[in-house]
Amino acid sequence: MFSREDLEKREERELAPYAMRSRQTRGRKHPEEEHPFRGVYQRDRDRVIYSTAFRRLQYKTQVFVNHEGDYYRTRLTHTLEVSQISRTIARSLNLNEDLVEAIALSHDLGHTPFAHSGEEALKKLMKDHGGFEHNRHGLRVVDLLETRYPGFPGLNLTYEVREAIAKHSTTYDSPLIGEFDLRQQPTLEAQIVERADEIAYDSHDLDDGVTAGLVSEADLDKVALWHYAAKKVAERYADLTLKERKYQTVRFLINMEVTDLIQRTQANIQKKGLGSAEDVRRCPERIAGFSAELHEQKTALEAFLMENVYRHYRVARMANKARHFVERLFEAYVANPRQLPPD
Repeated sequence: MFSREDLEKREERELAPYAMRSRQTRGRKHPEEEHPFRGVYQRDRDRVIYSTAFRRLQYKTQVFVNHEGDYYRTRLTHTLEVSQISRTIARSLNLNEDLVEAIALSHDLGHTPFAHSGEEALKKLMKDHGGFEHNRHGLRVVDLLETRYPGFPGLNLTYEVREAIAKHSTTYDSPLIGEFDLRQQPTLEAQIVERADEIAYDSHDLDDGVTAGLVSEADLDKVALWHYAAKKVAERYADLTLKERKYQTVRFLINMEVTDLIQRTQANIQKKGLGSAEDVRRCPERIAGFSAELHEQKTALEAFLMENVYRHYRVARMANKARHFVERLFEAYVANPRQLPPD
């Protein structure tokens, strides 16, 4: 049998010096016996997958609500895409794939229904009671709300996964203050998930936006990143249908961004001379990142998505309905808490 000790020895031999090893974990809030053949981050991943909060991601949406059709992404499909992209990057950089997967699968557990519209509504409703922030709520979910074990509340995840949830930072996220020192960077595995999150939502929001008819190929051709990818696809394939062109262009974009991220991150590692996971923590800025050129192009792409997809009148109408639903539910539950389910 390949034991946990064998796994840890393999990590020592094979992972990059700046990768996080299972033996280096800062542990769990509540001490537990080690598993005979699963590492600490494998156990974290498994606990997340079997949690109620993870299953509920299938009913939470990104941009489009569920009744718009089963083609569009939900928080669950987005999470799985982030996990796949993250593991590809981690494997190339020789990082800890188990930790990357656990972080990727848990990074959106704190999100409300109805995407950012739901969060905005809750933030407003809770402004006199501490507010609402999805990273903080995600930590509350894994530390308190999940009740699966008799000896402690929550999932009792490792420090590194909990820290990644708390410090998750993308264009649309703000890391929170608390027990986690914001002067220190999270693990490189956590940073990879942050960037993979951006790659995933940029690409699938383009995909969903075209499929929903919110934007056309002519609109997208004005965006440098899409124009370049579409041109490369046209050079390789002739006589594609619209659906095939869209799929191949999005595929090209993902591959291009992943490749750029791997190359730039590796260059940053070498430039900083990182020799350990602690070296990563002591850096003044994130190590995982894109080249300056691609970052500029991504910023332009995200500005296009904001103006033409997220602020499209059809999406705006759905967002307004979502805020209304959240506000009415909140008022009803506050007026009569007995309507709330026990869990």
